[in-house]
Amino acid sequence: MENLQNMEMKKRLCAKILDEMKKVIIGKDDQLRLLLIALLSKGHILVEDVPGVGKTTAAVAMARATGLEAKRVQFTPDVMATDISGFTAPDGKTGEFVYRPGVCMTNILIADEINRTSPKTQSALLEVMEERQVTVDGVTHKLPEPFMVVATQNPLGYIGTYPLPEAQLDRFLMKMSMGYPTADQEALIIGDRHGINPMDSVEAVASPEEILVLQKAVEEIHVDDAVKQYIVDLVCATRENNMIALAASPRASLALMRAACASALLEGRSYVIPRDVAEMYEAIVSHRLMLSPEAKIERLTASAILENLRDTVKAPILK
Repeated sequence: MENLQNMEMKKRLCAKILDEMKKVIIGKDDQLRLLLIALLSKGHILVEDVPGVGKTTAAVAMARATGLEAKRVQFTPDVMATDISGFTAPDGKTGEFVYRPGVCMTNILIADEINRTSPKTQSALLEVMEERQVTVDGVTHKLPEPFMVVATQNPLGYIGTYPLPEAQLDRFLMKMSMGYPTADQEALIIGDRHGINPMDSVEAVASPEEILVLQKAVEEIHVDDAVKQYIVDLVCATRENNMIALAASPRASLALMRAACASALLEGRSYVIPRDVAEMYEAIVSHRLMLSPEAKIERLTASAILENLRDTVKAPILK
């Protein structure tokens, strides 16, 4: 009973965080949920969409609601790797070389338009994402915990950009799109922002310590062997489809399991059910695929192919 009550408390805390985020982002409950799932899964998220739909705003709102520090960097071709990782410089008083932290020394790093900076700077960011530490002049500096990267990019206007290679895209736990609001939602948005900034009403309902507790709880969620096999079957199905030239790797299976565990936590469960896996499938796997020329000729999308695969892979019935 104590464990159940504890899980219910974690569920309520997650709900409070989402409610605070909804004060700023209207009509995008599923996307806000994915953002929180990425954070609780200790993963990073790539948000691909046109400008002005709330990509950066959603990340800032989550930072405020969770009590985490957020830093934003606008990527341009002249942003250097040292801007991300930091550098050493002589102290003005002592003359000794000291470490000057880069923007990565934060909890939530918002990397706007990641595809507009050089491959060298992209690699520096991705190394930080993977290692969760930086080494400058032989000295290693740990990143704060929790740590998460929310990267954005515009799917249009590729002139002067450096698209992320598939191997680097694979470092992101998930990818999502915000999408345009409906006309009714847009009317609410402009009404809420007439003379006020709704971000000012967002309160910190959690602390960094509580987020670490939630992340730990995600790692303790039970995953039945049948559900693990379901995850593997879904990922392996991408390797048997003729429309996919580059399929998902085992890293996708691990990411899908972690995201499914976080989804279960948000529902107040201490175990994963097949629905958790199915709901996370597209967000976790779509950006890890490279479609074949035939798929492009037929104008198929990764989302459409994955939806078909999800329908063909039989979900287990848990006893």
